[in-house]
Amino acid sequence: MVNKKKATIYEVAKEAGVSRQTVSRVINGRPDVAPETRKRVKEVIERLGYRPSAIARSLSQRRSNTFGVVTAGLRYIGPSRTLSGITEQSEELGYGLLLKELSSFSANNVQPLLQWFLAHQVDGIIWAAPEIGENRSWLDTVLNEVHIPIIFLTMEQRKDMSVVAIDNYSGAKEITKHLIGLGRKHIGHVAGPLDWWEARQRKKGWMDALSENDLECTDQMCTEGNWSSKSGKSAFQELYEKYPDMDAVFVGNDQMACGVLQTAFEEDIKVPQDLAVAGFDGIAESEFFSPALTTIFQNQHDLGCTAVQELATLVENRLEGEGETKPRQVLLKPELLVRNSTQVSIYKGGEADKKDVNTLPAEMPANK
Repeated sequence: MVNKKKATIYEVAKEAGVSRQTVSRVINGRPDVAPETRKRVKEVIERLGYRPSAIARSLSQRRSNTFGVVTAGLRYIGPSRTLSGITEQSEELGYGLLLKELSSFSANNVQPLLQWFLAHQVDGIIWAAPEIGENRSWLDTVLNEVHIPIIFLTMEQRKDMSVVAIDNYSGAKEITKHLIGLGRKHIGHVAGPLDWWEARQRKKGWMDALSENDLECTDQMCTEGNWSSKSGKSAFQELYEKYPDMDAVFVGNDQMACGVLQTAFEEDIKVPQDLAVAGFDGIAESEFFSPALTTIFQNQHDLGCTAVQELATLVENRLEGEGETKPRQVLLKPELLVRNSTQVSIYKGGEADKKDVNTLPAEMPANK
């Protein structure tokens, strides 16, 4: 077999009767090339089958067109859906990805990982692992050593860094106010693990909604799970024992809510007549719980897409000479989905027209 020699940029320039710099301008879409020259160069490129070197182009443009992504817990649905959004949007904008998965959610030894990304000359980094415990303690000491943009997901807002997150607080507050609006006055909470920032935000939203409506809010009205259905079952049993007057419960995620619904069935607690049950996440399966679960839908796919868009903007601004761009904090508003676990029939303005209680968005990213 005869190996066909690759055409070079010099051969394209000679054949088209232009300089190598002109060919480079055409390849990079520069506007300072005459239309007839651009057309001629493109025809020669096509005829010779010239393919520019990605490495050479990245050197000339001072960029790699690559983002680094740090994630954790990809065996869970939520992180995988966020990564799906990151991948989709990066592809659309012409960026490749280098992925590193932390050994655990709490991993804190990040310097080797950051140095690896820098050695591979990524244009920016998306830190998609959630904030848990002290796993952000490295920020103030290590971050100054990294001179490329970083977008953080799912963490407390900080004015000195760019953060994209779901507004867990407003979502929790909205679903608690939904329960209050149904006339429920004794609303308990099964929280997620409270070393997670998301779980603390959801608990705070529940507490503030009760306080603002002059309803009781005490320690006996809350228990803690670990996001799993099994922990939801045991946490609800504990909660019901110490708070027997409870007529509604906001559960920190849909998987724990599944355990709550199972326990209610076993204990002959009628949902929603005796106990209204609401979750958080909007996982696809929640529509098919019995009864269908009222929940807050957080679109983690959009979370990933938004992170890529924000990072691409930071990178482009740096390349265009605008220097350091002021960090932005972006909160994505989740959506309340009302179903039969809080009320059987939903009426609009007292009219008899019923709203479909089982309608979900077409794409249903899930969490934890």
